[in-house]
Amino acid sequence: MKEKEIVKADHKAILDMVEPDSSVLDLGCGDGDLLDLLVREKNVRGQGIEIDEQAIYRCVARGLSVLHGDIDTGLSEYKDKAFDCVILNQSLQQLRHVETVLNDALRVGKRVIIGFPNFAHFSARLRLFFKGRVPVTASLPYTWYETPNLHFLSLSDFIDYCREKNIKIKRSVYFDRDKRVRFLPNLLANIGIFLISR
Repeated sequence: MKEKEIVKADHKAILDMVEPDSSVLDLGCGDGDLLDLLVREKNVRGQGIEIDEQAIYRCVARGLSVLHGDIDTGLSEYKDKAFDCVILNQSLQQLRHVETVLNDALRVGKRVIIGFPNFAHFSARLRLFFKGRVPVTASLPYTWYETPNLHFLSLSDFIDYCREKNIKIKRSVYFDRDKRVRFLPNLLANIGIFLISR
């Protein structure tokens, strides 16, 4: 890691879940911060998919392999188990077709890592209860009319979904900002990271 580089807690958790020298597909990779970290620290063979053209330019400037695409349209061009790991970090809640993308990710990847903000965090609950307005918090920094989020799920919602769909949760890690949460995560964590598989 570069000297004095600040790595976000969710990126550290994902870094810990990815095997060295593996193949990784990062869906909705943004500016490539996570993908770049994985390439440098774990020597992964990384590929990103991103819809924002400006973000793609920034990825390419970093030497990352990123394709322009809308992950909501599916991953039909990829073979089964084409990647050791597929990552959806901070993009699940923005998808129009969650189930289709998750099924494709689980088909294309041997393992899938999902990270998303917890809409049931106590700060969001308090703001909604006391102010009667859609909350704006550190992990949910958008006003209702600017938000890219289409789905407002909690950690418990995702766990229930996995149980219902027979998706195995192999590992989960929860954070409140940069601190690990081990007690009552659905209330106290603002981000959850899940390692899943079929």
